[in-house]
Amino acid sequence: MDAERILPSLPWGVPEIEAVLPHRAPFLLVDEVTELVPGERAAGSRAVCADEYYFAGHFPGYPIMPGVLIVEALAQLGAIAILTLPEHAGKLVLFGGIERARFRAPVYPGAVLRLEVSITGRRGPVGKGTGRALLADGKLAAEADLTFAVADRPG
Repeated sequence: MDAERILPSLPWGVPEIEAVLPHRAPFLLVDEVTELVPGERAAGSRAVCADEYYFAGHFPGYPIMPGVLIVEALAQLGAIAILTLPEHAGKLVLFGGIERARFRAPVYPGAVLRLEVSITGRRGPVGKGTGRALLADGKLAAEADLTFAVADRPG
C-alpha cells in the first residue's frame, strides 16, 4: 500500500486485511476490521471455527483456543492500526513484548471474538498498545499490553 492510497471503507474482510498485513492462513487471525483510526485504534473480529488446526492437540476432546493465539490476534489487529499510517505502509510490525497478559475465559470452537486494540504510545519505530478480546456476551476472554517495533520488510 503506498502513501497515496485511500483506505477502503469499513468493514474490511480478508482481502482488505491481506492488503495491509503479510500474514496468511492458517496464521491470519483477524477475519474482519470494523473500526479503524490509523495509528490510534482498531476493532475487529475472529470467528473461531471447529476445524482450526490447533484444536487437534489443544486439547483432544476439550478444544480451547490457545491464549497465545488470542494475543497474536490482538497483535495483528494492532499491526493493522500501525500499518495503515502512510509512513508505515508496506512495512512489518514485530512483537517486542507482552506484559500483563490475562486470560479470563476459555474460547471454544464456534465463538466469535471481538478484538479491540488501542495504541498507547509511539517513539520512533517502537510503540505500545493495549488489547482486549471479548466473547459475544461481552465477557472478557483475554487482555494484554503489547510492545511492537516497525521494521522494513527484507528484500
